[in-house]
Amino acid sequence: MSGKKLVLIIEASQGYLPQAEDREGFQFQNSQIFSAITETYIPLLNMFARLEKENIQFKLGLAVSPSICALLSDPHIQDLYVEYLDALIELGKSEISRCSTMDCREQAQKCLERIEKTKADFVDLYGKNILAQIRRYEKLGFLELIPTAATSAYLPHYSDFTEAINAQVETGLYSQRNFFGSTGDGFWLPFMGWDKALEIPLRSYGINYTVLDARSILFSEQCPDEGIFHPVRTKRSLVIFGNDPDTFQQIAGEEGFCQNEVYRSQTRDIGFELPQESLGGYFGGSGARIPTGYKYWSNESEDGDTVPYNEQKAELQIIEDAFSFYSSKAEKLSQASECMGEKDAVLVCTIPAEFLGQKWHEGVAWLENVIRCQASKRGFEFDLCRNLLKNQFSLKKIEPYQCSANGLGYGEDLLDNSNSWMLRYTRKATQRIIDLAERFPSESSLKERLLNMAAKQVLLAQSGNWPAMIHDGQMLDYVESLFKDEILSFTKVFASLASNTVSTEWLTSCERKNPLFPWLNYRIFSRKK
Repeated sequence: MSGKKLVLIIEASQGYLPQAEDREGFQFQNSQIFSAITETYIPLLNMFARLEKENIQFKLGLAVSPSICALLSDPHIQDLYVEYLDALIELGKSEISRCSTMDCREQAQKCLERIEKTKADFVDLYGKNILAQIRRYEKLGFLELIPTAATSAYLPHYSDFTEAINAQVETGLYSQRNFFGSTGDGFWLPFMGWDKALEIPLRSYGINYTVLDARSILFSEQCPDEGIFHPVRTKRSLVIFGNDPDTFQQIAGEEGFCQNEVYRSQTRDIGFELPQESLGGYFGGSGARIPTGYKYWSNESEDGDTVPYNEQKAELQIIEDAFSFYSSKAEKLSQASECMGEKDAVLVCTIPAEFLGQKWHEGVAWLENVIRCQASKRGFEFDLCRNLLKNQFSLKKIEPYQCSANGLGYGEDLLDNSNSWMLRYTRKATQRIIDLAERFPSESSLKERLLNMAAKQVLLAQSGNWPAMIHDGQMLDYVESLFKDEILSFTKVFASLASNTVSTEWLTSCERKNPLFPWLNYRIFSRKK
């Protein structure tokens, strides 16, 4: 019987929300990254440390977007995060007083203790440098770090602009090398969006594999007998791993684990429920409503009936759900193994990072229990995609079906009536930056700075996270404003180059406002000779 391999990949991506120059709304702008650090990245690092200390072997793939890396490595953001935690701690102390005679007092105390520990971990244990800790576990062999596109652009939208695909891929690879020291073998396609136009650019940058939605393999005219349980390759030997279609539904579907009524409700936060005057100065002068992390109720709660969160019940449910997940994957791999002959049965399961803490409070604890289940029962082995490329040039060739992991399989939520207006601007800006790179191949000094800024603005406008946020109604007005600012700024750059007049003051202000990719060179949009 063949071997059984399970590959778990965590995908961390979110829209880049640049830091404002004023302090009024800094918590509103950074609430996403701050919540991610508090509820996902620090708990994951703590989980890694516990498993390492107990000598429990684990292997995980991790794709962290360049935008997140830029935010996590920014000293200013790190300092603001500490200020944010201090504000939460002060809020927690007032909450304990407010809840002194209420059922939620114990939970308020635990929330405060958790935030105080998060601050101690971030500042003292990890030295504010989360990326350095991630890199450490990669060097120990526990993690495979997978690069991804510069701004999580949905690349099939630019399949007729090879230069745009090259720019997104090259910037993503450079960012990975800049933050983690190497680029590895794979590449995470945002939203698993596939188009055959991506194959040549990916291979030209030395990329050996990617992960696609199961339909890309199963709907292919050359669908292999092994289905998604063994990697395949494209015409140019780019290895394709098919994503298990059941994993996301098991976690986040209507009957998914995170919906269980004993788990903590992630929507009932005092930041949304209490009057603003009860929240002190936590929100600053912006008046925005953002999560605080003080959440006391379970998913069983309804609008008029709140049910306190019971941590002991949740812990028992975590163990049950982890075993259920482990058993389902072990059974699936066992059945596949019987049909594989001498080939290993391989199952790739991808998990959005936001479901490990942010959307599912118990998600990290659940993942840790899955790893512990595997360590004790050994129904399969954890492995990494890079270790499964030994027979890369003898794998079955297919032409993957064009599809995506988003929407109904075609990324239609990234181009619907809520956000389709954005694409015509990004495509026009993309066409113009390609032409600018061709017209000004060897600029230096001020004009080079201007062109570098233009390239950055186009990459940001191409972000797939922004239309996704608009589709979901998340920070709607703010994201629309960001997108329009990038397009208008690019148009101003284009006009300045056409008239050969450059406002140094305006350019310096733009560079200071948006420090993403300070090493970016506009020539990445040049046509390859």
